[in-house]
Amino acid sequence: MRWGKGREADPLDAAQENRVRAVLVLGGVPRSEVPDGVQQVRLRLLERAARGLEAPRDVSAWAAVVASHLAMDWHRARRRQEGLGERLAALRQEQQPAADERSLLSLAVARGLDALTDPQRQVVVLRFYADLPVRSIAEELDLPEGTVKSRLHAAVRALRVRLHEDEVV
Repeated sequence: MRWGKGREADPLDAAQENRVRAVLVLGGVPRSEVPDGVQQVRLRLLERAARGLEAPRDVSAWAAVVASHLAMDWHRARRRQEGLGERLAALRQEQQPAADERSLLSLAVARGLDALTDPQRQVVVLRFYADLPVRSIAEELDLPEGTVKSRLHAAVRALRVRLHEDEVV
């Protein structure tokens, strides 16, 4: 299959777009977010063309698979948000340290994060702030799980040393 000609050429025809919409809706994406999902599929198809890749042999099937991945991503993001909300609610219920102690600890952690290497900081933020499991971090960064674990271990050790040096813990 060849790519459409001209700037106005839509990479998805009406039938393909309907199929994408159906996959998104059946995948549990709220109807209000379906148009964004369709645009994401369209964008990925255009990005593929911009990279000089041939059009998929079956654009409709390719688009449906991409739509199913988008639906899964939507659910993962929603679960992360819900989990974060639950954890924040639980934290609010726990006894909080005094404001001065929190400020001192926050400042020390921020300095400690600044002192880490970029790869270490990246895995710490993804693991402890975004609450992603090691396996997901490895997949997203295209790294072996062992590398992610090693970076996390080194980063936590460096943060621990920094917090002890600053006499925060």
